[in-house]
Amino acid sequence: MTIMTVDSSVLDHVDRDILAILRDDARIPYQALGQRVHLSANAAADRVRRLIRLGVIRRFTIEIDQSQLGRDLEAVIDVRVADLEVFKEGALTCPEVNSLTHVTGRTDYQLNVSCAGTSGLNALLTRFTKEFTAAETLTTVVLERVR
Repeated sequence: MTIMTVDSSVLDHVDRDILAILRDDARIPYQALGQRVHLSANAAADRVRRLIRLGVIRRFTIEIDQSQLGRDLEAVIDVRVADLEVFKEGALTCPEVNSLTHVTGRTDYQLNVSCAGTSGLNALLTRFTKEFTAAETLTTVVLERVR
């Protein structure tokens, strides 16, 4: 598999400004985006399409306020597992799991989760151990999300 990267000289300061704006609001209308970077709406749209074509923008997504779903406790969990695939497949079925990252180091995976309080977190950790081959977990509760 060949990995292609975009030469950083291909992106100018306007492209970087567009990426910063889209990171905060991917639904911004092209008219408003263009105004913020001093381009017409059509020129801003052309820039975004070019960034998509280059593979710099992979997808547009949403951020869910987990507390609105009753999941008011956010945590980062480092997990060492007995079986990588079993854990990955199992963890991906859990609605509490916001992200799952395979990492190097002492643990195998790092997860960002949102749970219904400490009882929800405890239930999730128990499930990881009993059903998904988690051998060891290290949990850190998120106090404030800065970005």
